[in-house]
Amino acid sequence: MRLKLFASGFRPTFLAAGIAAVVLLPLWVLMWGFGWSLSSAWPPTMWHAHEMVFGFIAAAIAGFLLTAVPSWTEQRGFAGLPVVLVVSLWVAARVLIATSAQWPAIVVAAVDVAFLITLAALVAPPLLRSQNRNTPLLLVLILLAACNAASHWALAHRDADGAYHAILIGIDITLLLVTVIGGRIVPAFTANALRSSGARVQLRAWRWITPAAITSMVAVGFVDLFWPNSSLSGVVAGVAGVTQALRMLRWRSVATWRQPIVWILHLGYAWLPAGLTLKCLALLTGIAISAFWLHALTIGVLATMIMAVMTRASLGHTGRALVVDPAMGLGYLLLLAAGLVRVFGLGVLGLPYPFVIVISACCWTAAFGIFLVIYVPILCSARADGKPG
Repeated sequence: MRLKLFASGFRPTFLAAGIAAVVLLPLWVLMWGFGWSLSSAWPPTMWHAHEMVFGFIAAAIAGFLLTAVPSWTEQRGFAGLPVVLVVSLWVAARVLIATSAQWPAIVVAAVDVAFLITLAALVAPPLLRSQNRNTPLLLVLILLAACNAASHWALAHRDADGAYHAILIGIDITLLLVTVIGGRIVPAFTANALRSSGARVQLRAWRWITPAAITSMVAVGFVDLFWPNSSLSGVVAGVAGVTQALRMLRWRSVATWRQPIVWILHLGYAWLPAGLTLKCLALLTGIAISAFWLHALTIGVLATMIMAVMTRASLGHTGRALVVDPAMGLGYLLLLAAGLVRVFGLGVLGLPYPFVIVISACCWTAAFGIFLVIYVPILCSARADGKPG
């Protein structure tokens, strides 16, 4: 089983992301609500924010790139010792951060940042050799590593605001990644699914919309870098939100409702214009309904897109049909509930804040728990079609 687990890059990294999801959030709730503590030198809120971005999300990004780069470049996939090294760095970083009070800060930072740097070094040769159009994604990894390093530096100097700022830019970078990659795979997978069901469909986007969507998200990150939480940041987020909503208009989202493995992609992307709009309202008006815009972008966009990609890629790259287990459909809905409760539970539903945290965390944990129950056997066993990988 161990050999199969490391037979392809997505197997252990998607497993790591799933485990992180069901461990990190319940730990945070226990710390927040019941006074539990780790042997960490970091404030609990900063530990939570950092680990969700540079632990959970980063593991999923690694799984995606270790799977996509061989497909993009038509070169040999990643397996064996290189994958073991990447995953070992990720695991070591999580342990060191959880026990950071016992270690020099430079050691903790070095191991954690090394994960993304090693990932970049692993995927760089095939991308550069093939002069692939996705080579600029190396810059994404380098920028994420820089944000991670900046957050470590700030936390070592007890600068919580600086750490939050670095994590926010890291989130902006991952949202740009969703804009670029999601903007390709959502309409492509939708068109394939609709054709397979007998529908005659062509999804044609306006020529200007993709460059506009990408440019607007670059602008969001740039403004957040220099003028975070400003009125300008609110305006730029509003423009980006409208642009992303226009982009989705031609993706035939409603037509996918019978196919969970497709509509979950649309749902994840739909949180992007919604979250950006909430950010705009929060920074320009301060209206209560928009207070938790950041969770609309993290739980809504990032976690949902991660769930969508992991469930689909794990099936496709293990030689299985692209049809999710009915229980996974329930998992999708639970993740949606986690996002809705966390974002709107207080301002719209009027729930007590502790209830919001606990209900959202329970839905989140159940959703990723279902993922693990269904996909651990898939990720750890041989391909269904007998092929290597």
